[in-house]
Amino acid sequence: MIIKNGLVYNENGDFEKRDVYIDGEFITDTLPSDGEVIDAEGLYVIPGLIDVHTHGAVGHDFCDADLEGLYKIAEFEKSQGVTAFCPTSMTLSEELLTGIFATINDYKPEKKHARVLGINMEGPFISPSKKGAQNPEYIMNSDIDVFRRLNKVSGGNIRLVTLAPETEGANLFIKELANDVSISVGHSEANFKQADEAFKNGANHVTHLFNAMPAFNHRDPGIVGAAFENIGVMAELICDKVHIHPCMIRSTFRLFGEDRIILISDSMEATGMEDGTYSLGGQRVNKKGNKATLDDGTIAGSCTDLFTCFKNVVGMGIPLKSAVKMASTNPAKSIGLGDKAGVIKSGAYADLLLLDKELNIVKIL
Repeated sequence: MIIKNGLVYNENGDFEKRDVYIDGEFITDTLPSDGEVIDAEGLYVIPGLIDVHTHGAVGHDFCDADLEGLYKIAEFEKSQGVTAFCPTSMTLSEELLTGIFATINDYKPEKKHARVLGINMEGPFISPSKKGAQNPEYIMNSDIDVFRRLNKVSGGNIRLVTLAPETEGANLFIKELANDVSISVGHSEANFKQADEAFKNGANHVTHLFNAMPAFNHRDPGIVGAAFENIGVMAELICDKVHIHPCMIRSTFRLFGEDRIILISDSMEATGMEDGTYSLGGQRVNKKGNKATLDDGTIAGSCTDLFTCFKNVVGMGIPLKSAVKMASTNPAKSIGLGDKAGVIKSGAYADLLLLDKELNIVKIL
């Protein structure tokens, strides 16, 4: 396949008019033999979006441990321009997580499904005081052996794990496993010193910046300040117009820059569904419009897909090329797959979106 005449997002983070060659499921630098041509005149050609933090959609949750449900989530994601994702777990027991993580080994996607790039393990190594919508019954201290058992069950597919660095065993966990998995600071009460130590020990990611952590304070800048000062750290942002005010989105963009922000959806099973009552990590969630809450009013994940978040940030004044980087290139890079996904270059997955000038999806590859 050849995609001709499109404005192609390039490795320099800009757009250039050129052709893209595709051979099977990969981009190539040689002329393909199949003869199929797509004329992308007047269209943007960008890497498919990558959501490294999504729990579910269309009535299904990764934590259901249901392979057919995972396929339904993946089909929805692909239909919304999210061509790859990391199904994300909740704070549950090791026994339950074992069954959930094992489903990954049997996932065999078709063209209509988004590809799974690995698992995001959000909990149970978190702080009870910043649990958010996580179930406090299953919270535990960071445990290297538990992680290794679960990673083995998953076929070595855990790409990201969240922990609270102020809790017992967290820094030992970081030092031991930082070369094996991306470690994210989140659901945490950590002060600046504690977070800074975690990042210097090898943590390189922040779980939904600003949410489930202390505020960015002028006397104790906390996790946000420590993340900013450690330049190798990348930070997730939920841009659903519920979790973070647009002013803070713009301010964070100016503070961290386009290379260090990862757009996520943090979507749950209510995404793509009508208003009503749903579940997240075994807890009841009420969806009304674009907002999902527990019975006590705590915000519980989002009801928004990543492509909508991507369009939201452009509407907030973030440059398009920066939004592409934050929704595709950076997520792949953050989980160690920057050469295979989120880029348009030879050898990378041919997961592409063709968008018109209003950012409507014209074609998904």
